[in-house]
Amino acid sequence: MSVLEIKDVSKIFGGAVSAVDSFSLDVADGELVCLLGPSGSGKSTLLRMVGGFERPTSGHMTIDGEDITHVPAEKRPTGMVFQSHALWTHMNVFKNLAFGLKLRKVAPDEIKRRVEAVLDLVGLSGYGTRHVAKLSGGQQQRVALARSLVLEPKILLLDEPFASLDQHLRERLREEVRDIQQRLKITTLFVTHGQDEALSMADRIVVMRDGRTEQIDRPDVVYRDPQTPFVAGFIGTMNLVEGEVRNGSFSHAGLTVPLPISDGAAILAVRPEALDLEASEDAPAKVHRVTDFGTHGLVDLALPDGTRLKAMVSHPDLFKTGQGAHLRPRAIMAYRDDRQVFRS
Repeated sequence: MSVLEIKDVSKIFGGAVSAVDSFSLDVADGELVCLLGPSGSGKSTLLRMVGGFERPTSGHMTIDGEDITHVPAEKRPTGMVFQSHALWTHMNVFKNLAFGLKLRKVAPDEIKRRVEAVLDLVGLSGYGTRHVAKLSGGQQQRVALARSLVLEPKILLLDEPFASLDQHLRERLREEVRDIQQRLKITTLFVTHGQDEALSMADRIVVMRDGRTEQIDRPDVVYRDPQTPFVAGFIGTMNLVEGEVRNGSFSHAGLTVPLPISDGAAILAVRPEALDLEASEDAPAKVHRVTDFGTHGLVDLALPDGTRLKAMVSHPDLFKTGQGAHLRPRAIMAYRDDRQVFRS
């Protein structure tokens, strides 16, 4: 059953700028859905509309079947965690968490119980008397999460909550948040522009571009079977080459690949891990750079016209700068008119 339903929602700023354009999405009970896209794709605006901090220009939204399109933020069964934490730094942790409960006239004993329970949940048991300003960035983010969870919302909204943290802390916190989300079975909408966060956390990913949906699917499907060139180029590393198909063969600057589609222009897509290399001095592709990551290598290649490609290899020591290499894709996709037309 869908807990959150978003139907044909649009948001236009200043009568001209369309931030979100006819967006629709159903989110199931207990599901974690990531809104993924570059800056300006409309993902944060959409999240703010679900939270009641922006009003849609058109369309409607329901939670558990109740229309919340025009319900004020403070009366919605949602809890939002902002990128900036938005904590009251002059208050201690307990007061930050208790504030919303006091506004809802929750009894003092119940406030104490719920605050202590949620602090334990986020790994901050005993931190109630600490002042927020003296906490680390990771601890502040845990407090921000706890402040939303203490209200026991039906839907948790996360707006790039780890963006200001370093890589190591970001990875640790996203694992903790995912564990908490699964333990509570709370329906969650998560905004990020980080592919790794979306791929590692989401039940489904919504890839957005210019306020519209490019693809909605499980993380593995979005990675392995991107439906548009934009998704192919945005999720993970992808080699995208524009060329021509003639008599069942794609060609571009000496690169030739069998492609059983009709003649005409096409975009060929192949992941670095699906591109095999064979050293050959007379090959059109030349090795530009080799990077050894220990567990694998990444070979950066250049075609005669300057087109750059990447290939993942097990033995990077076999390839040297300036060396020629034949390219042999093991799996390919092809796009035409902005849609996938072939996948092997």
